[in-house]
Amino acid sequence: MRKLILLAAGAALIAGVAGATLSGQGQTRAQTGSAAAALQNSELRPASAFAGIADPRQRSVALFEESGKVLQHPRCVNCHPVGDRPRQGDMMQLHQPLVVRGADGHGAPGMKCSTCHGAANFDPPGIGAGVPGDPHWHLAPASMAWEGKSLGQICQQIKDPARNGGKDMAALIKHMAEDSLVGWAWNPGKGRTPAPGTQDSFAELIEAWAANGAHCPAS
Repeated sequence: MRKLILLAAGAALIAGVAGATLSGQGQTRAQTGSAAAALQNSELRPASAFAGIADPRQRSVALFEESGKVLQHPRCVNCHPVGDRPRQGDMMQLHQPLVVRGADGHGAPGMKCSTCHGAANFDPPGIGAGVPGDPHWHLAPASMAWEGKSLGQICQQIKDPARNGGKDMAALIKHMAEDSLVGWAWNPGKGRTPAPGTQDSFAELIEAWAANGAHCPAS
């Protein structure tokens, strides 16, 4: 019986990922525009490209703005939703089938993230996008919701230990550089646009941003 439930849930998820449309998904014009803009930023400049900015504060802000190409990309924002439902796909439609955050970000009882999401991407032939996977697949805490936030607001969130899970700057840099679920953004499986750059280049931007004072954009 459990096997049948898992197969049914997995089939529903594949159908939702492959066939969901923008209509009826809670998709707003603002979200569509935001996703489209983020997808246009396909290149990530290295931290060294900002060495010519003499003022450390301005350099720090510029470094974070560049890292924002990743932070505001659908690969990241989809799992940092403002509500209890994740989003999916390049156009950030609501997750199909309907799932919710649950008490710990791993889904509700009987419909945990791990019911369908395995340790690696599942990309069977014949469909546009399969089921993404990582050993630690889950939603970010509600305190780290980035959906609809400005880059300045996201900056304030990620460096606030009261909202980022108690991470100091060193722990934050380590998380960005080494966490496998963060790294999934550059290996999202077929049918999804990877985040720009690489995890290493993104982490270098975050590290340089911190080294220059961890200043945030005004908006």
